[in-house]
Amino acid sequence: MPRLALALCALIVCAACSEPPQKEIDRAQGAIDAARAAGADQYAAAEISAATTSLQQAHEAVDQRDYRLALSRAVDAGEHAQEAAKQAADGKARARSEAESAIHSATTAIQQLQTKLKAAPTLRLAESDLKPARQALSDGERAVQKARAALAKGGYLDAKAAVQGTAEKITEQIRDIDEISRKRATRPRK
Repeated sequence: MPRLALALCALIVCAACSEPPQKEIDRAQGAIDAARAAGADQYAAAEISAATTSLQQAHEAVDQRDYRLALSRAVDAGEHAQEAAKQAADGKARARSEAESAIHSATTAIQQLQTKLKAAPTLRLAESDLKPARQALSDGERAVQKARAALAKGGYLDAKAAVQGTAEKITEQIRDIDEISRKRATRPRK
């Protein structure tokens, strides 16, 4: 009886591998398409690449009439594609959070610089001393505007890149204004 069951299983496996695993290949292709739609090319490049490679290997195995290998590669492709979709969702959420944080930091720095520039007349700072700060403020405001537009369109990586370094440049200008103010305050009056 055990031999009969083993022979029956072997017959089923052989019969199952006598035709190309088109359903599994189509399923894998659908999973890859869904992962790409979720942003896997940007946020899970390694996994989506592994999925497409496995799918290509499945097609090659079908061409060579090795349907067992084709089935195995199609299943691998589907698993990689599902992992790519998961990583894409996680990466997208992380990128959005990082972009929002970078925009917030830049906006806060801009507000601080605006406050310093409004106080400049009381500190008796020359306009030439303030010119780099005013330029940094203008550049920063444009960067934040560009980043917010990218964020609204779902371009989280572009949004983050748009404001990268902005807060630091503005903070440097704030320090420069503070330094100029200290020097003017400690300079002896004539």
